[in-house]
Amino acid sequence: MIDFKGVHYPGAVILFAVCFYARYGVSYRDLEEIMAERSAFVEHTTLNRRVEKFAPQIAQEAHERKGQTARSWRMDETYIKVKGRCCYLYRAVDKQGKTLDFMLSKCRNKAVATKFFARALEANGLPRKIVIDKSGANTAGIKAINKMLKGFGCPIPIEMVRRKYLNNIIEQDHRFIKRRIRRMLGF
Repeated sequence: MIDFKGVHYPGAVILFAVCFYARYGVSYRDLEEIMAERSAFVEHTTLNRRVEKFAPQIAQEAHERKGQTARSWRMDETYIKVKGRCCYLYRAVDKQGKTLDFMLSKCRNKAVATKFFARALEANGLPRKIVIDKSGANTAGIKAINKMLKGFGCPIPIEMVRRKYLNNIIEQDHRFIKRRIRRMLGF
C-alpha cells in the first residue's frame, strides 16, 4: 500500500498526476495546467517532487499485483541516448504486447543478455518459447539460461524461435519509445 502520510493533496490527486506524467509525454508545466483544469492547483516543482517520490512506489505496487503472463515472449533490444551516449534498451513483451521487463546496458553481449533473461524469468516465470531476432548475443544468452535451467533440474528447455515477422509486436513498439524519448531530449 502506498503511504500518502504527510502530503498536502489527497492520494487520488497524487496518483492521477503521477500516472498521467508517467503514461503521457507531458512536461511538468503542462501537467500543472491539466491539474488546474481539474481544480487542483499544484506547482510544477511540487509535481516533480511527487513523481520522484511516488513513481517507484507505484511501480512496485503494480509489480506485486501483476497477473499471470503469456507463455510466449518476444524479446529485442534497441539503442537510446542516455546523457548523450548510446545505450541498449533490452525489452521483453508477451504475445499480447504487455511489457514484462526491461533493462538498460552500455553494451550488447552474452553476459548482458543472460543477465536480462535471468531477471525476466525471475520476475515472470518460465516461458514456453522466446521469439528473438538474429542477434548472436541473445542466442547465446538463451543457451546459457537453458544450460542453467538444466543444471537446476528443469527437463524442458526454453524454445528459441527466430522468425522474421513474429517479432513485429516489439519492433513496432520501439518507435513509440523513441518518439517519447525524442520529446524529452533523451535521459
